[in-house]
Amino acid sequence: MSPPFSLFNLLFIFISFSTSPYSAAAKSHNAPRDLVRSSCVHASYPNLCLRTLSSYAGPANTPRDLAQAAVKVSIARARKVSNYLNTLSGLKKKRERVALSDCIEQIYDSVDELSKTLGELKHLREETFGWQMSNAQTWVSAALTNEDTCLDGFHEVESKAKDDVKRKITNVARVTSNALYMINRLDESRGRPKLGH
Repeated sequence: MSPPFSLFNLLFIFISFSTSPYSAAAKSHNAPRDLVRSSCVHASYPNLCLRTLSSYAGPANTPRDLAQAAVKVSIARARKVSNYLNTLSGLKKKRERVALSDCIEQIYDSVDELSKTLGELKHLREETFGWQMSNAQTWVSAALTNEDTCLDGFHEVESKAKDDVKRKITNVARVTSNALYMINRLDESRGRPKLGH
């Protein structure tokens, strides 16, 4: 008769499995996904954050990586909207044309501010970290203001393009808001554990 299976044996099997190379590799492989999930949970638009950053192709192993990825997503979306706005040349009413012209300029400024932010995040240094984070927060906030101003300009406009413009600009504003959240998280962490690459 074989001895009964003891609690000790169960514990030994569990510990052996949880410390196996396969388990460690699985945990290591899921670490970026877990960082994205835990970082997006309190973002302004958590589902959009999770969707855009989970599908991001670059590294996302640190808060700095996530902040850079979020800004890159914002830049890409803003550029796409800018290209779209430049195709809307057939607006007939003066108010539509003025709103469009202002919006094109504001989105162009947003791309510029987001690009400066990305440059700052790529070159963070411990001795100037606070100043650099302040710059990044200011520029992303300005980009958000530009996007909101663009939306406001179309508020009184009646055109076929209005709904498309509002939807596209709202999407850019939301990913930009999430980027600001990621930058604020990075600032709170003071770049720990290391500023890295």
